[in-house]
Amino acid sequence: MVQGCGSRRESTIVALAKFVLFRIGALTFHQFRVLSAKEGMDSRTSFTSVCINTALYLPWLVSQCLRNGVSFQRKVIQHICDAKKASSDPLTGKVDLIVNFTGLGANKLGGVQDRSVIPARGQIVVVRNKSDRIIGTSGTDDGDDETCYVMTRAAGGGTVLGGSYQKGDSNSQVDLNLATRIMQRAVRVCPELTGGKGIEGLDVIRHSVGFRPLRIGGTRVDKEMIDGTWVVHCYGAGGAGYQQSYGCAQDVMHLVDQALNARARL
Repeated sequence: MVQGCGSRRESTIVALAKFVLFRIGALTFHQFRVLSAKEGMDSRTSFTSVCINTALYLPWLVSQCLRNGVSFQRKVIQHICDAKKASSDPLTGKVDLIVNFTGLGANKLGGVQDRSVIPARGQIVVVRNKSDRIIGTSGTDDGDDETCYVMTRAAGGGTVLGGSYQKGDSNSQVDLNLATRIMQRAVRVCPELTGGKGIEGLDVIRHSVGFRPLRIGGTRVDKEMIDGTWVVHCYGAGGAGYQQSYGCAQDVMHLVDQALNARARL
C-alpha cells in the first residue's frame, strides 16, 4: 500500500482501517490458555481484523493515484538522480523532490546502495478450499524460517497457505518439499479446509515464490540531499509492508513537507 496522493484529509479507507484494527480489534481481542498439550501450543488469541485481496487492492490504489493526477512511467534507471531526467516539470525542467520506494532495488541503486537490504524469500500455496477465519501461528517445528498461516481472500481470491521467511535466499524456484510441509501444517491447524481428508483434499490453484524487501535494522524512512535534490527514502519493511503502509506514508508526507519548506526558505 502506498498513500501518495498528498491529501491531508483522512480518507474513508484510512478511517475504516483505524476503526477495524484499533476499535473492533481491541474489543474482540481474547486470549486463551490451551489445555491440551497435544496441540503443541502454549496459548491462543482471537480478534477481528482485515484480510486484503492484493489482486484487487493494488489496482484500486493505482486508480486512486490516477484520479488525483498522478502519471505513471516505466523507466530503467541506474542512479536515484536519474529520476530527475525521467520526470522533470515540462515547464521548468526541474524536479522538486524524489521519493524512493525502490524496495529490494535499494540494494543496488546508485546513490543509495543500501547493502542492509536483502530478500526474504516467501513461498505459498494458493488453493480453492475455504476457511471461515484467518489462522496463523508464531512458529513451526520445521525451522525458524518457516511459518504457518491460512487466509481466505475476498471476491474469489482463493485461500493462501503459507509459508516461509528465508532471509538472504533469492531462489525463485518452487521448493516442492517446502510446499508439502506448508500444506501439511495448514490442514493440521485448519482441518475444515479439506473436511479431514488431509493434503489430498486440497484443490491447488498455484504455487508462488516472492521476495520481501527486508532491511536489517528495520524500515528506512528518512530524507537526505543527493546531488542538490532532496530524496525521501521509504523502503525495507520486509513482510510488514501492508501493515506499515499508512503509517509510513504519513511519515513520508511529513518529511516531504519538511524538505519542501526548507527548499522554499533557501
